[in-house]
Parts: sequence; C-alpha cells; structure tokens
Amino acid sequence: MEMIDRKIKPSINNSLSYFPVTALLGPRQVGKTTLAKAICKDQDRATVYLDLERPSDLAKLDDAETYLSLHKDKLVCLDEIQRKPDLFPLLRSLVDESRRPGQFLVLGSASPELLRQSSETLAGRISYIHVQPFSFDEMKAARGAEPLFQRALWRGGFPDSFLAPSDQLSASWRDNFITTFLERDLAQMGINVSSHEMRRLWLMCAHSHGQLANYSKLGQSLDMTHPTVKKHIDHLCATFMLRLLMPCEANTKKRLVKAPKVYVQDAGIFCSLMEIGGFDDLYSHPAYGSVWEGFAINSILTKYPEAKQHGFFRTHSGDEIDLLMKIKGKMFAFEFKVGSATKVSEKLIAYLDILGCEKLYVIVPDLKEAYPVLKGRATVISLADFLQAETP
Repeated sequence: MEMIDRKIKPSINNSLSYFPVTALLGPRQVGKTTLAKAICKDQDRATVYLDLERPSDLAKLDDAETYLSLHKDKLVCLDEIQRKPDLFPLLRSLVDESRRPGQFLVLGSASPELLRQSSETLAGRISYIHVQPFSFDEMKAARGAEPLFQRALWRGGFPDSFLAPSDQLSASWRDNFITTFLERDLAQMGINVSSHEMRRLWLMCAHSHGQLANYSKLGQSLDMTHPTVKKHIDHLCATFMLRLLMPCEANTKKRLVKAPKVYVQDAGIFCSLMEIGGFDDLYSHPAYGSVWEGFAINSILTKYPEAKQHGFFRTHSGDEIDLLMKIKGKMFAFEFKVGSATKVSEKLIAYLDILGCEKLYVIVPDLKEAYPVLKGRATVISLADFLQAETP
C-alpha cells in the first residue's frame, strides 16, 4: 500500500525529547502502529516494540518489572496499552528512577480506562498526542486521478479507506470497521453497551451532522433516557467517532444557544453510516454542505492542535459563525461554503468586533486565488491554501 508521511511526527519526536512517557491516542486503524514503528526506526538508540494484543508479547510482561528493567536504556513501545492497565503504576516507578526523557512510547485506542489510569499515575510525566485520520495536507501526497477533496470527502481519512485501490474496497473497509468497532472494540475498551443500540444512536447523530445536539429528541426517537443518550455520545466522542463542538460565549445582548453541535468525526464513516454510494451521491445529498463543514473543521483543528479555545457562535435569532478559534493568541472566525461564488452576510462584521476577531476566513473546497470581502474584514480562500499558509 502507498505510504504517506505523517506531519505529526515532529511533535512526537519533540515530546520524546522532553517527557519520559509519550502516549499516542486515537481510534483503531488510524495508523498509530505504523507511525510508532517509523518513529522507532528513526531513533539513534535501540528500541523495543511490544504488541499487547499478541499473546507472545503479552507473556513477556508476566514479570514486567524484570523485563522492562532489562531494557531501561532503550525506547520501549507498548502498543494497545489498555490491554494491561496495571502497567501504569510500574511505569511511574521506573520513570521516577531517572526521569530520563523518551523512556516509553505507549499507544492506545482512546480507552476511558486508559485515560483515567494514566492521568492518575503519570501526571507530569506523560504527554498525550492525538493521532487523527489523514489530514487534508497529508492527503495531497497521495496518488489519484479524481479531485482530492472529492476523494477525501467520500472516503474519509482512515489510511486503509483513503488509500484503497478502488471505491468498492474503500466502502467495504469502512463497513467492516463500523461493525468491528461496535461489536468488538467498544467491549475491549470497557464500554458495556448493546452494539445495536449504539449503532442506532450513531446513525441518528449522522442524521444530525452539523446540527445542535438535542439529547431529549434523540432519546425520544431511540427510546432512551436523556442521561443514557449523553453517556453514549460521550463514549463515541472519547473514541474519536463523534466530535462535539461547543458554543462560545460573547458579551452581546442577544440570546445565544447553549447546546453543542455534533459531527461524525470522519467524513468517510459518515458516508458509510448514511449509505452514500459515491461522491456524486454525496454531492446531491442534503448533508453535502455540513459534511464539507465538518471535514474542514477537522482539518483546521488538526493543523492547530495547540489551539484549545475553539467553538461556534450562534444566536437564537439564527445569526451564526461556524468556527471561532484562538490561534497564537489571536481570535479568528471561519465560515465554510461549498461554492466559490459565495455571499457573506454583512451582519457578521458587527459580530467580529463583539467577539474580538482579527479576521473572518470563508473556506471553500477549491479556488484559484483568494479574494477579500466585507471591506477587507474577510477573505474567501480554499482549504488547501489556508492550510499551506504559515500563519493565518
């Protein structure tokens, strides 16, 4: 299969140079193992790789203290660490002997148990790095005849789906991924829920893609209580299958919505859940605009993982800005449109001032050259050009 270099590698190497433990978290099949092996290969010292789903590797840790002490001068990579959560207290003890950076590289599928255990025992010693599906920047390195954004929107960013030899194989991979995730992966991560119940909720969230999350309405449709719906959605967010984009507050007299917006995090998984057979079908689907919005939001958040302050703005009267994001100390606003000949409401200028935004970017799939609108307060620009720019 074609290999694409991951842009997150420098961040991982930087973490290994300072923190004793670096954790790569993300959904299964997102490429964590391939990335970790590439990192190990590039090291100028010996490394040890253990896949804890392999019985022979798991058996090596029957006496984990002795085994890991034998390799204390190496970078030890522990894949699927959630399979052996009792390792975390031992890792803390081994780390505290020297506090040497780059002792352990651990990989996990975003298990809530993994996060709880590691945060309790390795606080101050561990750095978390979220591995996402391919970003739009990374996808540009792939071969393919069709326009990139069409391939990206329908296939999504999971490596085996995006790089599949055919659309048919890509769709088959995603269908199998969804089934395996629901029937096996959730249980292995300690999430005890009916696969049928979770599939129905996931599908309902797909129907609400890009809209406000209404837990009560979802509960009524699925015959679930409000707390149950919220708990299951939290599980899907913790495993990177959904994203909840939270509303931003502002000093305005207008009433603001307080509910988050829900997105299926990967566009390809959305298309499989909704049984969309190809890009032509997606293009004519009512959700096409919201799929583009979710994809572009993921791409921008992936480019700026350090930007913790982000959300959307919406008043009860319907005025909205799709994304607000603080980048390097400055607030920026984003709107996402599927057409290049797009109109932007002049009402947004007042909100830019209220929200303290430096600028509004109107992000479109494809455009030969960016151009200003709203008296220079906004710029219409393609996603590729925005992501390529050094600073916004």
